[in-house]
Amino acid sequence: MTDTTVELEMAPSDYTKEMWDKEFLCTFTVALEDDKLSTKMLVENKGEEAFDFQAALHSYFTVSALENLSISGSFAGKEFLNKMVGDGGEMQTEDREVITISEEYDRVYKGVNDPVLSDSGTGKTLTVMNTAGYEDTVIWNPYGNEGMGYNNFVCVESVKFDPVTLEGGASWTGDMALKAGDL
Repeated sequence: MTDTTVELEMAPSDYTKEMWDKEFLCTFTVALEDDKLSTKMLVENKGEEAFDFQAALHSYFTVSALENLSISGSFAGKEFLNKMVGDGGEMQTEDREVITISEEYDRVYKGVNDPVLSDSGTGKTLTVMNTAGYEDTVIWNPYGNEGMGYNNFVCVESVKFDPVTLEGGASWTGDMALKAGDL
């Protein structure tokens, strides 16, 4: 650890074993660098038995207003799970290159790991750089819910949606960085 880095660790405990009785170690490192904020999630199987897991960084970003927000990336032509349709959601295909939010939103975009948030109200951008592990993106907003302050934030999650199987002794790494810029 340094003056600009913090490392958090989660290992099995009586509490975790009540929910998930596996031998694991999860280390999450955050580093503040000159031009970005970098994170690394390392999941290690410390046991002999294989286990499955998913990973998601629930990142909430302040925006000036949803009407000023657009999210670009490799969305066009990609399948997504629209969790707002039906009981378990519905797979659909995105036809837009740029995402805007004008309704309650909860979507898992498969194969999209390069979102860029642009806020015309602040003149700023935020690039989400997923360089290892995270293959998908979740976008969520409780549009219309004044109590949650829906108009001033968006959740853009770096995700490994399909379960990862870790054999005994194996590990998985998810690297994500945030880089701010100007429009």
